[in-house]
Amino acid sequence: MFVLGITGGIGSGKSTVSGYFRDRGIEVLDADEISRQVTDVGGVALPEIAELLGSRAINARGALNRSYVASLVFSEKNKLDKLSAIIHHYVLSTIGEEIAKAAEKKVKLIVLDVPIPVKHGFVDVCNQIWVVSSSDSIRLDRLVLRGMDREDAKKRMAMQMTREEYEELGDVILINDGTLEELYEQIERAVKAELNERGIRL
Repeated sequence: MFVLGITGGIGSGKSTVSGYFRDRGIEVLDADEISRQVTDVGGVALPEIAELLGSRAINARGALNRSYVASLVFSEKNKLDKLSAIIHHYVLSTIGEEIAKAAEKKVKLIVLDVPIPVKHGFVDVCNQIWVVSSSDSIRLDRLVLRGMDREDAKKRMAMQMTREEYEELGDVILINDGTLEELYEQIERAVKAELNERGIRL
């Protein structure tokens, strides 16, 4: 089984690339989606989060109180790091279980969509990593168009790796500074060169 990792900074277009595979019937494990599951009602990460941040971190529904937690952690890096470690642990554990299930089913290709390319549980389990890269100014404009406050978007971008750091990790770099058609052309070239050549058809 071939494990393809897709990563890139916020606003780079990473979800568009993983969506290309999902639309073609390939299983995509989305770290953000899994993160929401493990912090939703009954989520496995909630007891540890409540222990770290107090009972107010869980809302009346019994899910993560995102606005309260954001107000705490974005001003205290130490707490943010600890919260991230808890959530990452459960997200990566879930990804590992899903990869094992796919391998048992003899699936030929599985895609991991991960915004933070951690070494253990992502980099070390991927056969190849594709990085979706875009200039900071274009990413910022995209985030504002999505409805994010410009200053908040800048802060979130600043907390991630730089464009260069992401690109260093990539076996394939997809530059997403142009149109959707241009991005799809790059994806299709990479699919042909990297996947079709290995006998993997979408």
